[in-house]
Amino acid sequence: MKAFTYERAKDPVAAARAAARPGARFIAGGTNLLDLMKIEVETPSHLIDVQDLGFDKIEKTRDGGLRIGALVTNTNLAADERVRRDYGVLTRAIVAGASGQLRNKASTAGNLLQRTRCPYFYDTNMACNKRKPGSGCSAIGGVSRQLGVIGVSDKCIATFPGDMAVAMRVLDAVIETVDANGQQRSIPIADFHRLWGDRPEIDTNLRAGELITAVTLPRPLGGKHLYEKVRDRASYAYALVSVAAVIQPDGTGRVAFGGVAPKPWRVEAAEALLPRGAAAVTARAFQGATPTEDNKFKLPLATRALASVIAQAAGQKGA
Repeated sequence: MKAFTYERAKDPVAAARAAARPGARFIAGGTNLLDLMKIEVETPSHLIDVQDLGFDKIEKTRDGGLRIGALVTNTNLAADERVRRDYGVLTRAIVAGASGQLRNKASTAGNLLQRTRCPYFYDTNMACNKRKPGSGCSAIGGVSRQLGVIGVSDKCIATFPGDMAVAMRVLDAVIETVDANGQQRSIPIADFHRLWGDRPEIDTNLRAGELITAVTLPRPLGGKHLYEKVRDRASYAYALVSVAAVIQPDGTGRVAFGGVAPKPWRVEAAEALLPRGAAAVTARAFQGATPTEDNKFKLPLATRALASVIAQAAGQKGA
């Protein structure tokens, strides 16, 4: 690990101002950043600890939704009675991720900002455009079983690894931020994570130094909330494919997929096909997919996972 300086922020705007400097990074729980620093994938010269900023509350909004502070831990978010009752897909997604110990430390904002688990990104001996822009992508033509099938590019085929954000995409969450000038911004989660394109080193549409302060959920949707995660082992594994869904009694609803793209993958036009079954939805949602030989199994797997979710919502045994 390379040497770095450290400060403990007491003010959000001052923290954003400090983070706008080259080489500076925010740190809260550190469950992803510290791992990357140890293997020198991330080499920040300065860390701004934001744990004292007080963004650790879950509060009702005026329109009946919830405002989740950026520093609320995954454990506390998943266990909150209002979340469990009204946003069950979020609780289910969080509990499906990582381990209890990590959820005790991981923050809401940090979970949204976690970086890909592509093995070539983690291996500093391999070419990776995300780690070193312009160096190439070893995953293309390499082992790609875990990697993306849609929304990828000829520069990068990595995926966003999280579970929580997939549920938040179904719920139409909004990310609130503040920058170095004190200017506040609200970013729909659909616009928060980027497709890789020609700049895979940039994960999100945050500006330099912009600090996440909260995530807002609209008023509850009702319906049945489900999260199906298909992985290689029963715990502490990232999704091969995941499905977050809110299904209404008439069979309509919302669906987002994880483990398949650079961001939680939701195609609203595909959701209109839910009453026609899982195959119709995934055919539309994954139109234009470019899987590799290693990961083309993810497309039928997504269909089966969604079919299981639809069956559960209808009160039938999951497939």
